[in-house]
Amino acid sequence: MTINPKDKRGGVRLDGRKARGRLAEEAAGRYLQEQGYALLECNWRCRSGEIDIIAKKDGVIVIVEVRSRSMHNEQYGTPAESITPRKIKQVRETAIVYLQQTHQLNEIIRFDVVGVKMQRNEIIAIEHIVNAF
Repeated sequence: MTINPKDKRGGVRLDGRKARGRLAEEAAGRYLQEQGYALLECNWRCRSGEIDIIAKKDGVIVIVEVRSRSMHNEQYGTPAESITPRKIKQVRETAIVYLQQTHQLNEIIRFDVVGVKMQRNEIIAIEHIVNAF
């Protein structure tokens, strides 16, 4: 699967980084569906931030942070290693807003990470870390 960074979405040209990010999120969503997850939301936004994917499996709401990394940037670590404490805090705060707005505060939730390794805008590997933070 490849993506052309010159593709237009909604009349706005995406830069290469955003195009790769979108490709990674789409791949992560397909992967999760293949694993039996039901996708509830993609790119859910509010004032506190954005959640890449909100899914559900076996009665658990799963908040998923998708991270991608190009193979030529491996010296900087894995995609999952790029998540900072600040990002974890922001995702948790945004998840609370989502749960409040959807009246699901009493639901069981967990936070997963899907790391996507890419080379020249092609998916090389997907790593799913359950209960990552």
